Amino acid sequence: MIIVENLTKTFKNKKNSKIAVNDISFTAKKGEVFGLLGPNGAGKTTALRIIATLLQADGGQVKVDNLDVLNQSRAVRNKIGFLTSEMRLSGRLTPREFLHFFGQLNHIEKKKVVKKIEQLAQDFEFSSHLDMPIAKLSSGISQKVSIAVALLNDPPVIIFDEPTTNLDVIATKIVADFIRMAKEEGKCVLLSTHILSEAQRLCDRVGILHEGKLLCEGPLNTLLEQNKVDDLEQLFFKQINGEGK
Repeated sequence: MIIVENLTKTFKNKKNSKIAVNDISFTAKKGEVFGLLGPNGAGKTTALRIIATLLQADGGQVKVDNLDVLNQSRAVRNKIGFLTSEMRLSGRLTPREFLHFFGQLNHIEKKKVVKKIEQLAQDFEFSSHLDMPIAKLSSGISQKVSIAVALLNDPPVIIFDEPTTNLDVIATKIVADFIRMAKEEGKCVLLSTHILSEAQRLCDRVGILHEGKLLCEGPLNTLLEQNKVDDLEQLFFKQINGEGK
């Protein structure tokens, strides 16, 4: 479970400051997919990076499985799998070598890493690319490997920031099916995506973020009913345009 309470983050430079995340609160529960949605610059990635212990908030509190992300950051990192849109794979290492390297960083037993690599490569259909240099992989296969890195430690909490970037229709379905399976296994999935149709299919609950503020948050069906709209796209633009409840 992820609990976010009154989270605030401001970026400052010599000339000005910008509030990236402005006093937001939400809860993502076990066995559900929570969609954090918003246009570019809304503050989604900043919020996700704070939850993943990669940024420190200016105010508020975040807990992951009852662990405080500020004071128990190492324990939190053992609980989460985090895929960021900023992650880029390159170099001469193969996916197999790269995944082994991350397994060592996370102190995962070698036998478990070997087994998990084979499983993830099969699940995301890149087994035939396991021993090719990453530099020679397509953007879609590289994205699949990035996802595998995030899932190598079999985390109970999964944070996906634009997981289907660079993926074709078939690969996108593979990722979507995995998210559904993770939910069925009782994992907590926090998903950020620009693809609203994808979010509508996958998310149990959503929060719409705009200019750092959380405009609405709750079960998707309840939000649609309250705002008298038929789908997530209509809800999204109604909220962004300041017309929502």
